[in-house]
Amino acid sequence: MFGDVTAQHRATAAAVVTVILWASAFVVIRAVGQVLAPGPLAFVRLLVGSLALGTLALRYRAPLPRGRALALVIGYGVVWFAGYTVLLNWAEQHLDAGTAALLVNVAPILVALAAGVVFHDGFPRPVVAGLLVAFTGVVIITIGSDGRGVVDSLGVVLGLITAVLYAAGVLMQKAALRSVDALTATWVGCTAGLIATLPFAPQALSQLPDASAGAIAGVVFLGLGPTAVAFTTWAYALARTDAGRMAATTLSVPALAVLLSWVALGEVPTAPGLLGGALCLTGVAISRRRPHPAHLAATTVGADSAASR
Repeated sequence: MFGDVTAQHRATAAAVVTVILWASAFVVIRAVGQVLAPGPLAFVRLLVGSLALGTLALRYRAPLPRGRALALVIGYGVVWFAGYTVLLNWAEQHLDAGTAALLVNVAPILVALAAGVVFHDGFPRPVVAGLLVAFTGVVIITIGSDGRGVVDSLGVVLGLITAVLYAAGVLMQKAALRSVDALTATWVGCTAGLIATLPFAPQALSQLPDASAGAIAGVVFLGLGPTAVAFTTWAYALARTDAGRMAATTLSVPALAVLLSWVALGEVPTAPGLLGGALCLTGVAISRRRPHPAHLAATTVGADSAASR
């Protein structure tokens, strides 16, 4: 019993680390994107992340995935690490960090719905209620994200496409983690994404010499923090809980991204943005709740009784 509680606490802590680092990524991408184009930025970020993860993977010498597991890891690496990253970088050249985070985080809704069917996670009441509350927050922030009422249609389309890629990546990763450890899955996936972005290497080499020290530091941070660390803690937590609840947890990312972009970039949040952010956090708290033991017992008895009829 105590072991299960400790494991749950570790998974929750890992999820918190992921959320904080991913929220900061939207802000850093917005800043560095003024210096590096979307493709080169993704390539350098994944290069740093792959080298860091590879160093750890060699130390722990975990077995490499094979067969179907390897195909799934490579698949989500190309879809999530490469495709998602490039398109997100592109989207943030048209949208502020907070709005980009909001559009991308339509993905948890897609993940929760798909996971309920694909992985038989079901649709627990706390997850459904939390998603509804958090999604209401997302809608409110989106409506009030720009006080001038200006919406960049290309940015919106790119943001929604990244949400679809995010959702597809999570579902493939969840399946792969049944037989692959979190660190190895993250390293191989990141490396697959790096290989997919190799066509951007020449452009990266031509743009890096003109980049400021701050921009280069930002790219290194993206590779180490939001990529190497955050994707590993995400995989660790995802392997120990259902995909729907983990996806709901990331709905707090937009709220944090809005606040961080306000502090770091001067992108002042609107009143609807603050209200929506509060709803996102409330929705996450609801989705993380566990059913009361008495309720679980009653549900089990009821199910057994129905099965015996």
